Order: sequence, then C-alpha cells, then structure tokens
Amino acid sequence: MFDDALAAAGQILTPPFRRVLLKTIALTLALLGLVWIGLEKLIVAFVALPYPWLSTALSFLGGLGLFIGLAFLLTPASFLVAGFFFDELAEEVERELNPKLTPGRALPFGEATWLSLKFAAVSLLVNLVALALLLVPGVNAVAFFGANAYLFGRGYFELAALRFLPFAEVRRLRRDNELRLFVAGLFMAGMLAFPVFNLLTPLFGAAFMVRVGWRIMKKPIVETPWSNERGA
Repeated sequence: MFDDALAAAGQILTPPFRRVLLKTIALTLALLGLVWIGLEKLIVAFVALPYPWLSTALSFLGGLGLFIGLAFLLTPASFLVAGFFFDELAEEVERELNPKLTPGRALPFGEATWLSLKFAAVSLLVNLVALALLLVPGVNAVAFFGANAYLFGRGYFELAALRFLPFAEVRRLRRDNELRLFVAGLFMAGMLAFPVFNLLTPLFGAAFMVRVGWRIMKKPIVETPWSNERGA
C-alpha cells in the first residue's frame, strides 16, 4: 500500500493530472469560499451589536473561527470535486496500470453526482460532530482522522470500483475489505493535516484508490518501479 501511495503522489505531477490540478484547486477554493462568505454574513446579520467596532471585532473573530472550521469542510468539498473529475483521472491511472486492459466505464453524470452528494452530505454531518469535539482533548483528533479515513476509504473505493462492477458486488467487496480500505483512507485523511497539500486530496485520492481498488478486484497490474504486487 505504501508503494501505491508513492505512485499516486508521483502521478499528481504528470501532465494529465496537471491539466486537472488547477481546476480541482479552483473548484475546491470556490466551494470553501462560498461557505465562508455565507456563514460570515449570517453571523454579522443575526448578531446585532450597538457599536461598529464590536461588529468589526465579531466579523474578525468569526472569520478566524471559520478559517479553522473550514478544515472540517475539506472532506465534503473533496467528494464534490471528485464527482466532476474522478472518471477523467481514473482512466489515466488505469491506462498506466495496464495499457492492455480496457479502462472502466465512466459513471453516468447523474449517478456520479448522486454518489458525490451523498458522501459529501454524510461527511459534512460527521465533520460537524468532529468540530463539536474540538475542545475535547485526545478525542477530537481521533474522531476527525478516524471518521474521515472511513469516509475516504469507502467513498473513493466505490467511485473506482463502480467503473467495473455492479453496486451489489462493490458493496460486498467493500464489506470484505473494510480494514484495508480504512487504512487506505488514513493515507488520504493524513493529507488534511497539511495546509495547501490538502487541496490535492481529490487528485491523490483518485490515483491512490484506483490502485487499491484494482488490487481488491484482483485485476492484473503492470509492475513499475513504484507499483507491484508486493506492495499490496
């Protein structure tokens, strides 16, 4: 799995991924920016203060709090971004893994959008709970990374596997490999701790979970310096 993570990190720098890089970062920042502006407006609008300087201070503190809180919104944003670009990136990864095999079927737009919205909504609820635990020492970090590892492992595996298999089979494989997918999700959740790099989560997740998914589906993978069967 470490080999797969290294291969995925290296693939982010390849031309096909670089073409998508700016679009994913721009969309992620746009989503987070809209949330920031909306919540800040709500704070100022619903809290009436008698002095202008208090309103300014509240706006500043609210913005600071929202900046911290946005870290908990990166996972929902990642799923929304993945819904737009996952199939494009997955096809590039599949061609690199084994050029002799036909790439998977791109999910219909409606199905991909539904999956992305579903996981984004679930992850939003989970991360709001993790945010509420922010002041509970020792529990907040475990809740945050543990919950996001589960969501990343499950969500990105389904996006990758549904390109080849029906949902019932994907669900069976997911249940049979829960621990493996949770560990894979930890690699992705770990990126959330690093500012700037966390914006690359959708790209890394696509490159990484396609590789993990192929091993679970037992598809033949061409050996490369970074990816081989011993790395499973």
